[in-house]
Amino acid sequence: MIKRTLYFGNPAYLSTRHEQLVINLPDAKGLDNKSGQNTIPIEDIGVLVLDNSRITITQTVLEKLLHNNAAVITCNSTHHPTGLLLNLDGNTLQQERWHEQISASIPLKKQLWQQTIQYKIANQAELLRRQGVEIENMLHWKNEVQSGDTRNHEARAAAYYWAHLFDIEGFLRGREEPPPNNMLNYGYAILRAITARSLVESGLLPTLGIHHHNRYNAYCLADDIMEPYRPFVDALVLSIVQSGKDYSSLNKDIKATLLQIPTLDVRIQQRKSPLMVAMRTTTASLVKCFAKELRKISYPSFV
Repeated sequence: MIKRTLYFGNPAYLSTRHEQLVINLPDAKGLDNKSGQNTIPIEDIGVLVLDNSRITITQTVLEKLLHNNAAVITCNSTHHPTGLLLNLDGNTLQQERWHEQISASIPLKKQLWQQTIQYKIANQAELLRRQGVEIENMLHWKNEVQSGDTRNHEARAAAYYWAHLFDIEGFLRGREEPPPNNMLNYGYAILRAITARSLVESGLLPTLGIHHHNRYNAYCLADDIMEPYRPFVDALVLSIVQSGKDYSSLNKDIKATLLQIPTLDVRIQQRKSPLMVAMRTTTASLVKCFAKELRKISYPSFV
């Protein structure tokens, strides 16, 4: 089942009753057109985004959301995601899987990173191909990626990719650069939450990466595993840019579009799947790689 992504950008009071999330919106009417109260089964929620300083949420709601492996994202005063709350006990075999993850050899982690970058470049190349861009060099770089990507083909591919993806003169990819970077940043934050949630659900530590190892980063493994998924976010952002809509700020309509990321169609293991479901396939395969039951991570491609 595809879990729901809920976004709250207005004042709200969130409580719970009978395993339901009870939503009180003082500034809006509810589904019954009489009050500002709605209810949603907590077990249906995968991601909850809190983006207003006047949102009140009870401790019991947080407890039940985490019990059901939901990811809770909080936004700052500029409406950008800044915090992520996850379950600490998301899998019954957690201790065993942590041990296998921590014990993973350096050669294994380098091989897994090689696969990750190959899939990332392949997906970037496919998105460029669909825009009529020459991709022979991208495919060459993909095939030349070695264990651990020691020659940094990821960076070569990224330089070419960002120079040709958007028809925007002088576009530079960076967190503090002008739009559409605002949409990319927001979309990647949603993707990161989906990835971290799935890792915890699979019994893995999202902190301990196979490549990323920044001592100040609590989600190194999430940042590793989400890499081949980034082009799907890029494709969604590209569609907004090409639609002619004003994307100078993250307005309500744009956020609503970006919150569709969990339901984007991808192809994984020869079948079409929503991105959030595919992510579970990816993290489950990573568990088997750490357990030496598989040699390759299952990653998605464009449909």
